[in-house]
Amino acid sequence: MRIFLLYVATAVAEIVGCYLPYLWLRHGRSAWLLLPAAASLALFAWLLTLHPTAAGRVYAAYGGVYIGTAILWLWAVDGIRPTPWDLAGTAVALAGMGIIMFQPR
Repeated sequence: MRIFLLYVATAVAEIVGCYLPYLWLRHGRSAWLLLPAAASLALFAWLLTLHPTAAGRVYAAYGGVYIGTAILWLWAVDGIRPTPWDLAGTAVALAGMGIIMFQPR
């Protein structure tokens, strides 16, 4: 569970770091949003270093959690309810993450 929560925190940091420039570029918000965006992306990079396995495996498994977190963001922040296809894709991605991270060693 600790590893999964670390993945979620990592995903949120990356999404925030990318969402703030999106607000600036697409919605005409203040360029000052780039400062917390940069800090969030720096936090994202640091959080990646805390994962307890090889970097390539972390990046591969992280993709599944990122997809799930992005779908939750779609619902919570963008106000768009996920479709059954979104949820099915998320389930497949999270299953892939589980296979990668929890394989017998």
